[in-house]
Amino acid sequence: MFKGRLNNAASTIVLSQATPETISAVSAHIDSVYNYRKNSKPFEITFLEFGSTSCSACRRMEKGMQEIQDLYPNKVNVVFINVTKKENHDLLNFYAIAVIPTQVLLDKTGKKFFRHSGYISTNELRTLIDKNLTQN
Repeated sequence: MFKGRLNNAASTIVLSQATPETISAVSAHIDSVYNYRKNSKPFEITFLEFGSTSCSACRRMEKGMQEIQDLYPNKVNVVFINVTKKENHDLLNFYAIAVIPTQVLLDKTGKKFFRHSGYISTNELRTLIDKNLTQN
């Protein structure tokens, strides 16, 4: 419970660093890349994995990311976002990433429907993905 509140507080601080211009630009980018209704890509869900190659929990997520990609080809777009790369910092601020690994799932319109910080099992991800796929 304390961990969740601490993560929420840290995320609020990170989000406050994003300027309105950055939020607008990143929102437009997400809409153009991950709104599959608009861009006609076959995916229905985007799985954004925020992490680092030097983080042990992030490395544990690699297998799960590959499994999701293998289980849902052309349904789930799995995207690793390296938090150490400067070009990704606007995305980190937009999604208020304060802890890694953090997983964000977007629906086919690019809207966030799930967020989790820390390691999450492939089975838990599959349950969330399957539920979203059947609802849409």
